[in-house]
Amino acid sequence: MTTSVSQRTVPLFVAIAILSIAAATMFATALTPGVSPLLIAICLGVLVGNARVVPAAASRPISEASRKFLRIGIVLLGFKLSLTSLMVIGWGGIFVLVLTVAGTFLGTLAIGRLLRVSRVTRMLIATGFSICGASAVAAMSGVVDREGKHEEETAQAVALVTIFGTVAMFAIPALSRALGLSDLQAGLWIGASVHEVAQVVAAGGFVSSVALALATIAKLGRVVMLAPLIAIVSATSGRRFGTATAVGRPPVLPLFVAGFLAAVLLRTFVPFPAEVLAVLEFGANLLLTAAMLGLGFAVNVRKLFATGGRALALGAMSTLLAALVALGAIFALSIR
Repeated sequence: MTTSVSQRTVPLFVAIAILSIAAATMFATALTPGVSPLLIAICLGVLVGNARVVPAAASRPISEASRKFLRIGIVLLGFKLSLTSLMVIGWGGIFVLVLTVAGTFLGTLAIGRLLRVSRVTRMLIATGFSICGASAVAAMSGVVDREGKHEEETAQAVALVTIFGTVAMFAIPALSRALGLSDLQAGLWIGASVHEVAQVVAAGGFVSSVALALATIAKLGRVVMLAPLIAIVSATSGRRFGTATAVGRPPVLPLFVAGFLAAVLLRTFVPFPAEVLAVLEFGANLLLTAAMLGLGFAVNVRKLFATGGRALALGAMSTLLAALVALGAIFALSIR
């Protein structure tokens, strides 16, 4: 009886501790705009995990809590998106987003193969750089690493998407001014090629308030594509990534992705009060930050740096590819 209670108490205590640290991390990063709480959380997790100050018995509960937080956080992320808002950028803008996501994703996979980057790493980088940064990396990790055997590669992809997204956050607004782009062109370019939502907001603000609004809408349009992309990968790549089991392949549409889609549809057709949406957004950010803490805890720094050079090159090339495809599509479609 005592053992049973203890077995239930440890995971609960671990979950509460992770959420508390995640909340503190979010509060701290809120005081420094432009700093991603996801990156800080994963770095904090790496530091604690490699310092070996946490009892070994807590490792498995931390990993399990992290995966649960991740899936619920992805579902809540859907409440930030409304399909009707995409009409602001028009069909031409939507086509730019589709071309950029498809070109960046497939191009990154091809370049990664040439660079001999591992299959899981190139899939995670391709997803994060083409869709929505760390959140997309985490979501794809739930499909290609269902058993939690590639934490180092996931952490590496999160770090890379943050680093290169920060570079793009400053570079693309500067290039937009140098090229004389209109607010629509600059906003669409930023939203289609900068990685993280927070980075898009900052980059759009560097140009103008109009560019900021358009960049945010374009970015959320990319996020909508996360669900179909993950569904396709889940349906076609189960055995290649070792996620198929003796029972069969993983579900074509993972449950958390179905929940994400349901949340998007609810946000589109149901009028939610602003206060409710704010609570849902905070919940999504809190859970994703908590998931990154757990993910970082499992990372072995020595292994991470041993295989980092090729992944770094792939991240640089993927960022450049996204920027070039998006800008080329904007000019080709004569979007003014």
